Amino acid sequence: MKRLGVIGTMVWDTIYGRGDDPAPVEEWGGIAYALAGLEAGLPDDWEIVPLVRVGRDLAAEANHFLNALTKRSGVARFIEVPEPNNRVTLRYTADLRRTEQLSGGVPAWRWDELGSLVRDLDALYVNFISGFETTLETAQHLRRGFHGPIYADLHSLLLGVQQDGTRVPQRLPDVAQWFACFDAVQLNEDELNLIGSDPMEVAAEAFAQGVRLLVVTLEERGTAYFAVPQFSFAARPAGPTAVTQPIRTAHVPTVSIAEPLDPTGCGDVFGGSLVAGLLRGDDLEAAVRAANAAAARNVRYRGATNLQYHLRGEIIPR
Repeated sequence: MKRLGVIGTMVWDTIYGRGDDPAPVEEWGGIAYALAGLEAGLPDDWEIVPLVRVGRDLAAEANHFLNALTKRSGVARFIEVPEPNNRVTLRYTADLRRTEQLSGGVPAWRWDELGSLVRDLDALYVNFISGFETTLETAQHLRRGFHGPIYADLHSLLLGVQQDGTRVPQRLPDVAQWFACFDAVQLNEDELNLIGSDPMEVAAEAFAQGVRLLVVTLEERGTAYFAVPQFSFAARPAGPTAVTQPIRTAHVPTVSIAEPLDPTGCGDVFGGSLVAGLLRGDDLEAAVRAANAAAARNVRYRGATNLQYHLRGEIIPR
């Protein structure tokens, strides 16, 4: 059995402005959405190894959520920390734009903690849910110390935190050094624009650092990707990593969803589903198309609990 390590943050969401009910909805968010995407699509010869640090105040609840995953490895890599767990208040507007306000704060992994936990893994999915999952130094150690492929959703690395916890867009210092840590990188369109105004130039910068796949989610317009010829989600080749052949690029449209219920977690479901497809051996365009479809299904469901059943079109167990 092969093992996919999943690095991210369990977040307790409080969501306003979702649907007709004025009362807020509280539920697990963050990496929980990506785990649902992986649960729904990961092939039978792979299992999930969550690498999560959770605040003591929500440790029991997080452990219950993780234990419900059917494809989770029996190896426990669930670390309880004394700090309060990450909590996010999301407020949606009529156009499905939102504001985020963060409280709590689980500290970043250190390499002396993380290094021993990734030794027996075959691939890694890293999602910067909070933006504080690792420092750049730890990510660099991870790149040097882990020899399997690494997929990273940079997401909240491009969000700052104001004094009251409000998340605001910010540029990412040392972006080239961050790119060098990963084989595949996911951004949304706003995040891409914070890095550079020309997508081809951003892709060229990423590929110069050894990235082999750059995926840009475009909400209802689908997904664009940039990839090396004959891309596969496998260990980084030895020797020089800069791409010398022409980059291939494509736009993959998504399906239209009437009356979406909740867009929360779409990018995370997309990323988990895409990694699952790549590990199934799907060709890149087919994997992106399936990930688009999973993200579209996500907007017809509220929350991350039991989401994997909805993504597979199955009856949710009671």
